[in-house]
Amino acid sequence: MEEELIRILVIDDSAYNRRVLADIVDQSGFAKVVGIARDGEEGLKKAFELKPDLITLDLEMPRMDGFTFLRIMMKSLPTPVVVVSSLDEDRNVFKALELGALDFVAKPDTKLSVIEQFSADLVQKLKVTRQIRMRNVQRRISQQAAIQMAPGMEPAVKLVEAKVRKVELIAIGASTGGPSAIQSIVTRLPKDLSAGVVISQHMPPGFTKAFAERLGRMAHLGAKEAEDGDCIEKGKVLVAPGGKNLLVARREGKVVVRVEEKSDSDRYIPSVDKLLTSSAQVYGSRMLAIVLTGMGSDGKDGVIAVKEAGGYVIAESEKTSIVFGMPREAIATRKVDQVVNLEEIPREILRFC
Repeated sequence: MEEELIRILVIDDSAYNRRVLADIVDQSGFAKVVGIARDGEEGLKKAFELKPDLITLDLEMPRMDGFTFLRIMMKSLPTPVVVVSSLDEDRNVFKALELGALDFVAKPDTKLSVIEQFSADLVQKLKVTRQIRMRNVQRRISQQAAIQMAPGMEPAVKLVEAKVRKVELIAIGASTGGPSAIQSIVTRLPKDLSAGVVISQHMPPGFTKAFAERLGRMAHLGAKEAEDGDCIEKGKVLVAPGGKNLLVARREGKVVVRVEEKSDSDRYIPSVDKLLTSSAQVYGSRMLAIVLTGMGSDGKDGVIAVKEAGGYVIAESEKTSIVFGMPREAIATRKVDQVVNLEEIPREILRFC
């Protein structure tokens, strides 16, 4: 039996954006637009009437903006939402993710090359619709709200078990649902963490700087978007720049990160596989790899490399993953040491640091 088309509601106050979005969806072959709205107020009415499988959402709109729309939807009719945002709204994107948006794509313009990239990004987001666990999205919203309610508090994590081994690097990889998952981990780690942290989160160019700055403001650790040659240091978080790969290397007696341009062979960007593999080559048994929520199989080869080098691997459980694709693929290698719920990962990290 042929699978039914994914039903999409498009909410955007720009006629151009609505037309581009509708064309991409309808040409995908596996989705169709069932409704269009020009602001959040109209979008709510259409959402309750049509009950779509997924919503694309503009944030800056008249009458009712995207944030208000998200607050109401996630309480009343939880539905997967992909934000369509311009680069100058980068900070707003992460606020929307905290309110329950699943993911985002950079807003299209009139350049053909940009439209083609936007189309490819959007289609990739649409494909994951049927894998989304909205119950876990709602659970994540509650966790983020708790973090926001208690700024400046010491992390609620204490070391309760003896260290398994000493690690000097924590390498984290994630895709769909990753920003909020990473935030929930990093904000619960202490400022005197005895390891460096490197992160590869699938994200387009122009957004990772705001993401890193947000982590730095909310966490007890220092955080920044990685630049080529940055040293890996204890208690410091380096985030792979969007659209590029982050690798770990030795340079002049120091351990640094390298920022590498995307190659034609890269299916996922920034690549989790390349981060984990290069980290394993430098740190061996002195590293901990963590694979979080996300679609696809990025991280699978990296997990194998980490284990072959003597490192330790944790995968997020199906119980808490918004999309279980990446953790499932990692677990399938039989190289994962532990499968852990998201809220338990900070405690596991402290067993090593």
